[in-house]
Formats: sequence, structure tokens, C-alpha cells
Amino acid sequence: MGAAQTTSEPVGLPKSRQLDGRRIYPALAFIPLFYALVRYGPPIAFFALVAVAALCALAEFYKLHFRDARAPLETGLGLSLLALMLAGLQWPGLVSIQTVSLVTLIAVLASRLLTPREISHGLADSAVLVFGVLYIGLTLGSLLPTRALPDGEWLIFFLFLVTWAGDTGAYYAGMTLGRHKLAPVISPNKTIEGLIGGLLLAVLVAFLARAWFLPSFSPVDCLVSGLLLTGAGVVGDLTESVLKRSAGVKDSGGMIPAHGGMLDRLDSLLFAAPAFYYYMTVVKGAAL
Repeated sequence: MGAAQTTSEPVGLPKSRQLDGRRIYPALAFIPLFYALVRYGPPIAFFALVAVAALCALAEFYKLHFRDARAPLETGLGLSLLALMLAGLQWPGLVSIQTVSLVTLIAVLASRLLTPREISHGLADSAVLVFGVLYIGLTLGSLLPTRALPDGEWLIFFLFLVTWAGDTGAYYAGMTLGRHKLAPVISPNKTIEGLIGGLLLAVLVAFLARAWFLPSFSPVDCLVSGLLLTGAGVVGDLTESVLKRSAGVKDSGGMIPAHGGMLDRLDSLLFAAPAFYYYMTVVKGAAL
């Protein structure tokens, strides 16, 4: 995901650097199911999809830190708090985010009294627990209020299509044209050429989406959202790369063939989703 892979040769790529056609297969299976669920399914179905994806991503995130011990108490607590946070975003009248945040803080601190892990890990474990819930819950959870906006299902399609286009354009442009490294310390395989390719394809897809199903968007909206979602996606991608490098792993998991784990697949969306939500509510002034 993100700003793509680099290569030193435009032709005759080494086998390890060739384009991986397997990356498209999961998308071909997922897209029609996703369309049917968002377009025709009840809101609870979309909530379930977001919740399952978020819980899988958080479980992978915790494995990056708790890799020497399974820490079932910590993982179970974090997953429960994430589910509570998502419920608060889906049904704001049921429980407020402020209440969820307070419950999260108290529960994490109290869990230090019950965990079998060494007390010397307490500060780091507590920080990881809270950060994971916020990192996944507040970012991916912004899909839920976005879906609740007027024409929310079309906004979700727009968000996913443009973010996916930015990722795809960056990947293929970087693989075929990449020369100049974008972030050599964090992710050496990402290139400036990949970023440009992602931006161009994202803006193009935003205009196509406007003509297809979102006429309320102006040309300026298409340009700004294409740039915004791709830029936010790159930051999300690089952020996850920092987390994985600190844990000494290449992928967060192996759930999705040729993509890695759920967190690897969602890294761009984690930052793009809240950016799009606030663009719609603050810049465009959409009302819930």
C-alpha cells in the first residue's frame, strides 16, 4: 500500500521486483461483496464489516509488541475496548467517545494488577494497549459516521475507490518508473515517482467517480480529495512501516495473499478515512 516500490531498472526487473499479479485477486473477490453490502445491506452489516476488519488489525498490532508472550489478557482487553469504541461511533446516543476514553484508561491501568507479565513491562504494555485502541478505533472508526452522512454509501465508495487508486497507482508507477527514494530510512522501496503516479490516478478516479455516481462533488472537490486521500494514505503507510520496523517484521500478518496482514491492507485507509470525514463535515459542511 502507499507510495509504491522502487526499482533501479525500467526493464528486465529481477524476479523479486516484478509486478505481482496476485495482488489483484483479493480485490476481485472483495469488490462485488463490498458493493452489495454497502449499497443494499443495512447499516448494521457495514458496522459488522468495519468491526471485523478493525479487530483483526488490532490483534495484528498487538502481536507486534506482545510477540514474546501471547498476553491473552492484554489482547482481549484491547479488543473489547475497541468494540466498545466502535459501538460509540455507530450509536453515539448509546455511549459517548469521552466515556469510552475514560473507560479505556481506567481498564488498562487496572489490568496491570491482574496481568502475569513482569511489572517492568507495565508502562510499555499500558501505552501499547491504549495506543492500539486509539490508533485503530478512531481512524478506521471514522468510516461509521461517514456512512451516516447524506449519500453516505456513495461517499464510502468514493473514499475506497480513490484511496485504492492512490495505492495502486503508487505501486505500479514505483515498480516501473521509480528512481528517487521517498523515505529511505523508513521505507526504502517507496519512491517519489510512485507518489506522483498515485496522486495522478487518484485524481483521475475521483473525476470518474463524480461523473458516475457523485454529481454533488465539484471539480475542485475531486482535485482536493484525490490529493488529500493519497497524501493521507502515504502518511498512514509510512506510519505503519515505522511500527513494523520497530518490531523487526516485514508484514503485520499473512491473512491476505500478496498483501500481508489486515493492518498492511488498511494502513493507508487508517489516515485517509478520518481525513475524508473531516473534509466532508468541516470543509463541505455536510450535516449528520
